[in-house]
Amino acid sequence: MIPPRLWQVSVRTTDEGEEAVAGLLERILGQPPTVYRSERTGEVVVTVYAEGLPASRRAVRASLETALHGMRGLRLDLGAAKLAIKRLRRENWAESWKRHFQPIEVGQRLLIKPSWSRRCARPGQHVVILDPGLSFGTGQHPTTLFCLQQLARCRRRGVEQSLLDIGCGSGILAIAAAKLGYSPVMAFDNDPEAVRASRHNIRRNNVRVTVRRADLTRLPLAPRRRYDVICANLICDLLSGAGEKVRHWLKPGGKLVTAGILRREFRELQKKLHQCHLTLEKASVSKGWKSGQFALIQSCSPASATKSTPLRG
Repeated sequence: MIPPRLWQVSVRTTDEGEEAVAGLLERILGQPPTVYRSERTGEVVVTVYAEGLPASRRAVRASLETALHGMRGLRLDLGAAKLAIKRLRRENWAESWKRHFQPIEVGQRLLIKPSWSRRCARPGQHVVILDPGLSFGTGQHPTTLFCLQQLARCRRRGVEQSLLDIGCGSGILAIAAAKLGYSPVMAFDNDPEAVRASRHNIRRNNVRVTVRRADLTRLPLAPRRRYDVICANLICDLLSGAGEKVRHWLKPGGKLVTAGILRREFRELQKKLHQCHLTLEKASVSKGWKSGQFALIQSCSPASATKSTPLRG
């Protein structure tokens, strides 16, 4: 019996071009891509693995090349934007992950590694097992890494701290938070596939995290529970529009950790969050991305937050 095959469609691009290229591949191929980033070279490869193509290989190539050419006309830096479309056996696809995804250490507190890795944790390190799939986060992206670093730094030993992960994807941030001792840990995502992936990874890591499907734009302004730390790895427009909700969802002095923001968009986001009494404490720039940690000014925490519809798990 001939093993089934997958189509691999990849575009080599830049940090600036990553988001636009990922959206293009998802629109043409009908499923979310995954992103591989080489820490050594900085190269970004956006890839979709699909059971089949929506048209012939030639037609798909023509559509993608035309769209990429149009993006260049918008003065978007796509780099080489080298396009590759090929068929490969499933076992070859699985082995390719093992070559590309290596363990990641987050200071002395966390080790993120795939199940096939034999890397042992250092004394005091918590291990998160996470295998890359067809989409969602694995900690390779610099913005996800910033969130992990801030989770470790914000954690105070011997103190109960709660956490909310908005747009949980693979569940990596929520799982890491639970490993670090945050409790309770809540997470949600609007994508049902992301929720399923998160639940699978939560079970695999044997942690207590409540995850559900929810649309950020439809949730109530002030849930019954407020949180010590909120992670929001979201696009700029969505996060900008959610500033008031985040303000109501945080405890006085609580921290908001933001990621997934293009560097050129960060100043406007900072301005909008400041209007919601969230002040920037620290920021990090990695290539074309900028991440930040904000604190809720204690005197501006809304007292009404305990009197409204709960954010149910």
